[in-house]
Amino acid sequence: MKLRRIGRDGPAVFPLGLGCMGMSEFYGSTRESESIAVVHRALDLGVNLLDTADMYGMGENERLVGRAVADRRDRVLLATKFGMVRAGDPAARGINGSPEYVRAACEASLARLGVDHIDLYYLHRRDPRVPIEETVGAMAELVRAGKVRWLGLSEVSAQTLRRACSVHPISALQSEFSLFSRDVEKSVLPAARDLGTSLVAYAPISRGLLSGALPSASELDDGDFRRAAPRFTGENAEHNARLVARIREIADEAGIGPAQLSLAWLLAQGEDIVPIPGTKRLRYLEQNVAATDMELSEQTLEALESAVPPGAVRGERYPDMSHIDR
Repeated sequence: MKLRRIGRDGPAVFPLGLGCMGMSEFYGSTRESESIAVVHRALDLGVNLLDTADMYGMGENERLVGRAVADRRDRVLLATKFGMVRAGDPAARGINGSPEYVRAACEASLARLGVDHIDLYYLHRRDPRVPIEETVGAMAELVRAGKVRWLGLSEVSAQTLRRACSVHPISALQSEFSLFSRDVEKSVLPAARDLGTSLVAYAPISRGLLSGALPSASELDDGDFRRAAPRFTGENAEHNARLVARIREIADEAGIGPAQLSLAWLLAQGEDIVPIPGTKRLRYLEQNVAATDMELSEQTLEALESAVPPGAVRGERYPDMSHIDR
């Protein structure tokens, strides 16, 4: 398996990472034993990039990941994020990118993960009250202190990325990227390539929508945030279901599943792109990993481009997009 590199001078990783968020919340009920089994199986399959964040499960996701890798730390590239603040009301969100918070958040994540360093440390969302240079400057201090190895940003504009790189190399930019979310192609991805920053693509199957097997929003668990997500409800859902049906037809012609097709398409967009599909189910993990062995024909790629051109999907990615740096 040909590995991919995070940044110009960063670590080599399996072509797919594992998003761990759903193991703790946002996608309905969870079971820790099953989640840990998924992490262990992922490592056995060669997946070495695990992605979490301090806000997932109000810190519980970091603790879960820490327990899962405690006896196999040397096989894992641990990525976590800070900057989105939840306290008291779990539904409330704040953003803090102050240098003081950078340091405090890192110490808290190290403790929850049970490790002495974080491999890849992301700013989860840019704080509009704090110049990005100040936030990244504080993150760079963590690198010099040996507490963090490489830096990343999440959901920032091309301009913000360039400003950040003027302070310290940014090895990874995490943004939503899939057949249904292609905004990064306009300016963010070109800037990342110019700067030597890899793109870590989260929600590469559009939160399950591209699998073609997702039930209607009303049938999802009460704790599933997709019940109120614009792409999953009302007329948007009906329109997007027609797009998914066409993707399924193309997948059938290629002899693979629609989720695998979506991942194979994303992997074909460049060696500097590392998707991190999230799952808490072993069978989905194995299906996702199998996509790394699939090479799509030019005919299939052209059919996908025709069926789902940029902007074809309807509905925003989140109910509130104000936290996205555009």
